[in-house]
Amino acid sequence: MKAPEHPDPADFASACTVRSLGDGTLTADLPHEWSIGTHPHGGFAIALAAKAAVRMLTERGEPSTDPLVVSAQFLRPLAIGPALLRTDLRRVGRRISVVTVQFEQRGRSCVEATVTAGRLPVRRPEWVDVPPMAAEPPSRAIPLGGDTAEGLFNLAKGCDVRIDPATAGYLSGRTGDAPRIRLWVKPRQGAPDPYFALLAGDINPPVVFNLGRFGWAPTAQLTALVRARPAPGWLRVFAECRTIHDPWFDSDASVIDSTGRLVCQARQLALAPAPDAGNGGRPG
Repeated sequence: MKAPEHPDPADFASACTVRSLGDGTLTADLPHEWSIGTHPHGGFAIALAAKAAVRMLTERGEPSTDPLVVSAQFLRPLAIGPALLRTDLRRVGRRISVVTVQFEQRGRSCVEATVTAGRLPVRRPEWVDVPPMAAEPPSRAIPLGGDTAEGLFNLAKGCDVRIDPATAGYLSGRTGDAPRIRLWVKPRQGAPDPYFALLAGDINPPVVFNLGRFGWAPTAQLTALVRARPAPGWLRVFAECRTIHDPWFDSDASVIDSTGRLVCQARQLALAPAPDAGNGGRPG
């Protein structure tokens, strides 16, 4: 008798799976492979929220939908392991439906997200303005993996991330570069989908690393817009900051697929590590 196959937690499609309990609640796992250090990745969490919302709409018999917007409040740190996702249908409409998703672990709410679902456009955009980047990482691009200033980058097991060294001076010991980073990412198995595009919108190292502010930079709020279904191949990510003010910094990411389409936009507000944090977690 053939032994049952276990899903590979490093495969994004397998890891990003939600299981319905039939009453509007779902369960999911936050695996070690999609974490940084001991913290589950925030982009992975919002991808799970989008999965839960779309699954709930499907169970209600609604037409097939895609995630269009995910807006998430990070109330408490998530932990690696199982989570309960409670959904609440807020609106069903011809063009959009709205579902709230609440992550619970150990009886406490950790993340609360609002997911707007609808149909992604299929035509080419009438107008687009995206940062100029090569479709694939150049040979000098640096693979992201191992220990980082936030902890062990376990996501390298499931996705290939390459950073443009010209925009990541902190990797070579420079500080004082502008808080902007260019990188490329793709799943190691399969092709990117709208849920992976959500992950990609939060895949970059904190841009404040370029200013010598190293350490964990927890997200307080993140809003991501999915603009189109990504084509197979590398996703280009350009992340930049507008202002760093006391402990807070913003980070805007544009995710562009292999055909040059803007597939995701993500903006977040996060806490910057203290500038005098020393060498705690500093690369190298």
